[in-house]
Amino acid sequence: MEKIKNVYQKESLIQLGSFLNYGVQFSSWPGYKCGISENEFKYFKSTIKKASRENLWFSEEMINNSLINWANNLTENNLNQWLIKYKFPSKNNKNVLIICAGNLPLVGLHDVICCLLLGLNVQLKLSKNDNILLPLIIKLLSLFESDINKQVVFVKDKPMGYDTVIATGSDNSNRYFDYYFGDYPHIFRKNRTSVAVLENDIKDDQLLNLSHDILQYYGLGCRSVTKLYLPENFNINRIYENIFVYKELTNHNKYMNNYDYNRSIFLLEKKLFFDNGFLILKEDENLFSPISVLNFEYFSNLKDLELELDSLSNQIQCRVGVGGISYGNAQKPKLWDYADGVDTIDFLTKI
Repeated sequence: MEKIKNVYQKESLIQLGSFLNYGVQFSSWPGYKCGISENEFKYFKSTIKKASRENLWFSEEMINNSLINWANNLTENNLNQWLIKYKFPSKNNKNVLIICAGNLPLVGLHDVICCLLLGLNVQLKLSKNDNILLPLIIKLLSLFESDINKQVVFVKDKPMGYDTVIATGSDNSNRYFDYYFGDYPHIFRKNRTSVAVLENDIKDDQLLNLSHDILQYYGLGCRSVTKLYLPENFNINRIYENIFVYKELTNHNKYMNNYDYNRSIFLLEKKLFFDNGFLILKEDENLFSPISVLNFEYFSNLKDLELELDSLSNQIQCRVGVGGISYGNAQKPKLWDYADGVDTIDFLTKI
């Protein structure tokens, strides 16, 4: 494959991906083949546990799911496949302020990686909900390339000296982003969600894969499916039969608090819904649904549905099933799957 010029930190990212495979698979140090020392490995494991204690939404399983996806992405082949289409300028000393969301583990890492590859300096403003894992990843990267400690700084107070801004948050926080940073070149990301369009003859293994798209991260992410479009007369029981793999959610206090609250509200309002003890299915036109609730809507004409979804495209992060990605892949974005469809590398090469 043609060599990609003016790309930085690629080798350290490949080493990170290699280590993460070991870090997730092994509970104790597997030896120097993992790329780091025993003490460094123990620190990695203890920090994962600390992150899960600090934010009860971040179970170790949830964190490991994120790490596995990064391990799968950060290979030489994937990096080359991603980067080959770009023309990279020579390194410059511009500073990028990245304001991270905190709804999912490592949700800001992709933006950081884009900057590292371009040799840009990064100021990271972390969410209080995810202020442990990104510093851990940067520490790991610095074991493979010490210059990363100079390239990435964590900002606790008011950020200063930045040239461009990448910020991710709610629709409400975007008003603040625009007020404070709107005069700078920027990417501002707002609320989005994901949907699935099912076919009548969908197989059970596809419905099982769909359950991961819905519940793998408790429905907290923009790639979590919160709305189903079902063919008329679709058997709702089939969804419940294939989502029972997530029955352990009944042991997650924060999730079940949301479930109990939403169920109580629907009962008080005398709204019709389906229920299996941990997931509520409710017929509703809204794309967005609260945690523990999955909206659905029947359709009879796929062409009419396509027009409707096209009109809602600025609210949809990804689409699963008919006309979209395959079931089970919503929570496994590739390096080239840009949030909100905005090409971060292309944007950063032009600042």
